[in-house]
Amino acid sequence: MKKNNRMIRINDEIKKEVSNILRSEIKDPRCAELMSVLKVETTQDLKYCKIYVSILGDEEAVKSSMGVLKGAKGYIRSLLAHRINLRNTPELIFIHDDALEYGIHISKIIDSLNLEDEDEAGDGNENGN
Repeated sequence: MKKNNRMIRINDEIKKEVSNILRSEIKDPRCAELMSVLKVETTQDLKYCKIYVSILGDEEAVKSSMGVLKGAKGYIRSLLAHRINLRNTPELIFIHDDALEYGIHISKIIDSLNLEDEDEAGDGNENGN
């Protein structure tokens, strides 16, 4: 589905405001320190808004942070309604996105393979001399 400029602007504005809310308004100690909003997808009728959140930490930190977000979604929605001038403020759906964690994991694997290749190349040169 092709997104029009209006939906792109709305998604960007929601992403910016939800990021600010998560950073400054949510003070729950169960919430992870390293949490960021990666992407926002709002339906055309502005009824629902999927918010993809990346949470760095162990599995327990992810579960507790997602629980906090799901419990505070009404509060976040009310703050969002005051900050963004929309006729309807969409219902928020928080989704954990582990793409960053997966990317870091793959990067570590590639780095370790590169180190092994350099070690093997270095060993071959020493034996040849």
